[in-house]
Amino acid sequence: MGDSDNTTTLPYVTRRRLLAGTVVASTALVLEGSACAGDAGTGRTNLPSDPALELWREWEEAHKLTERLCRGQQRLEAELVESVGFPCATVRLTTGEELTVHSVEALKDVLGKDRNSAALCKKAEADFALHQARWAAAAEGTGYTALLKAEREAGERAQELLKMFSTTAATSLAGVAGKLDAVLREGEAWEEYSEFPWPQIRSAFRDLVRIVGRFDADRERRRRIRHDQTETLHHSG
Repeated sequence: MGDSDNTTTLPYVTRRRLLAGTVVASTALVLEGSACAGDAGTGRTNLPSDPALELWREWEEAHKLTERLCRGQQRLEAELVESVGFPCATVRLTTGEELTVHSVEALKDVLGKDRNSAALCKKAEADFALHQARWAAAAEGTGYTALLKAEREAGERAQELLKMFSTTAATSLAGVAGKLDAVLREGEAWEEYSEFPWPQIRSAFRDLVRIVGRFDADRERRRRIRHDQTETLHHSG
């Protein structure tokens, strides 16, 4: 394909941003610690479960799977772009300008109004279809098509769980933190998160996670004290 003066938006580019960092990791550890009822002998096995926290655990699993699949399909997508190139067609307008389009719709929008461009449009459509067929064959052969399908399914599952947060009441601070964690991580993957209200929500979320962590630490310390007291009474008896 020759160079062009103008190009349309590439339809295959994955626009989801993949975010990672110690804040997300530490948050997950705090919430997982609160979500786990504990091993036998910890004294926490009879604690009531929080529906919102259980929902967060399901969402976290679906979210991680989506991110993992997204990284894989982005890697394969980059290889396809390098080896095959995005499906496109380049046409030379009557003005002499060259234009590269990445969909039949864009092609018709550009040339459809010009009665003298019917033949040009037909050839461009054929070129695009041929390129599209090469892309599809390569995508199928490399596993990109299957990976993209799996990513979309995992993402849809994560979205379904995310919607359920609005109708699932939290019964603990950790459950509230889980709700905010899911909303923030999903929102930051799509939106511009440097402006209101994202900084304020992140700040409140960090406060909440810190309180949850401190509460769990205090609870564990009290449990150990009770355990030590029980052991002392047992041995003294």
